[in-house]
Amino acid sequence: MKFYNREKELAELKRIEMLSFDDHSRMVVITGRRRIGKTSLVKRAFADGDMLYLFVGRKSEKALVREFADNVRNTLGVFVPDGLADFANLLRYIMEIGKTRHFTLVIDEFQEFYNINESIFSEMQNIWDEYRLTTHVNLIISGSVYSLMQKIFSDSKEPLFNRADNIIKLKEFNISVIKQIMTDYNPNYQNDDLLTLYAISGGVPKYMELLCDNTDLTQKGMIDFFFSELSPFLEEGRNMLVSEFNKNYGSYFSILQEISSGHNAQSQIEDALGGSSVGGYLTKLEDVYGLIKKVRPVLSQQNKKNAVKYVIHDNFLNFWFRYVERNRSFIELQNYDDLKTLVQNDYTTYTGKVLEKYFIKKMAEEGGWKEINGWWSHKPIKAKDGSMKMMEVDIVAISSFDKRATIAEVKRDAKRYDHDWFIEKVEYMKQNVLPKYKIDTTLLTLENM
Repeated sequence: MKFYNREKELAELKRIEMLSFDDHSRMVVITGRRRIGKTSLVKRAFADGDMLYLFVGRKSEKALVREFADNVRNTLGVFVPDGLADFANLLRYIMEIGKTRHFTLVIDEFQEFYNINESIFSEMQNIWDEYRLTTHVNLIISGSVYSLMQKIFSDSKEPLFNRADNIIKLKEFNISVIKQIMTDYNPNYQNDDLLTLYAISGGVPKYMELLCDNTDLTQKGMIDFFFSELSPFLEEGRNMLVSEFNKNYGSYFSILQEISSGHNAQSQIEDALGGSSVGGYLTKLEDVYGLIKKVRPVLSQQNKKNAVKYVIHDNFLNFWFRYVERNRSFIELQNYDDLKTLVQNDYTTYTGKVLEKYFIKKMAEEGGWKEINGWWSHKPIKAKDGSMKMMEVDIVAISSFDKRATIAEVKRDAKRYDHDWFIEKVEYMKQNVLPKYKIDTTLLTLENM
């Protein structure tokens, strides 16, 4: 798959490179989930200059330094003495070169130094402080374990806190880029194909590349490839998260699986897990690991805990927990046909919620709104027919500059739209939630993607 998007990030990296070379050394940190394209971005940004690329693998420090020294010799064409045993001495040597030459130094999977020699971070702080103003090194640090990268550069107790000149967090492709890729690789696509691509990949570049290179980007083709014996996706979620959670991954996996299954309130999760308290785990999943987020009804007060829902905001992980981790017995038996049947039977229900997320993201990217989300009651409300119902509105978008709001009903199939019930919900919103707003209403289906 060709390189898409990232124009703003490329421009920022080139801007800082110029400052590094013309003024003095700068440090840029690039973070983002695994497979988001950090390495591809860096290699594209600095392809035309001297770029020294060091990948921190899980090896002994001595073995890494020996490998890195060879990279320095081959890339910069300079003498590096044999026998360097620790990274600090090698980094000092590299920074000395930066006194007379300008080049880009990339350290990839930087957080792995935690597993090799944690003292490297304080040693690196001292070296950077010593050489930063007298050298011309464009230092790029990249890492994909979100919790550790946050700790290293954002925790005031850590040695490298406040050392980065900029921190760039790479995010998933936006809707327009996802649609462009779909158009390029499947010009005759149906909107259900586009929804499947979004539901599986969430706009993560590597996942989109795997699907583009191995399928015809039809719904059936993508599902067949995802749930095949040699699929790279089946272990991806586990490989991505075990490194984040370490020994506690079992508890976190159980919680994430419940959220992906539709148990979105803390009480629902705890009931599903036999009454175990999960509050501390939910806090860490949100604040430390960045894997879930709280969502509240539009315009609701922050202190209304009973209105809070938890969602996995990463489409791939939500899909993986719902269909792979939850059904691992099928995979162990290599029963992929029945697993695909199970997915297809649940597909309409699952992607109905994904379609809501798609339209919320699309509207947010188009701009003009200060808040977009759903709205729901936390207790039953009396409907016009006298019954007590939980009321849920798919999308409520609040205008940025005036008292206007758009209320949208989202249906995969317009034939399933209940106009009377929708109007009843709109009237309730006018009277109880948005009394001072001018309301627009709309129906959004697959045809509107």
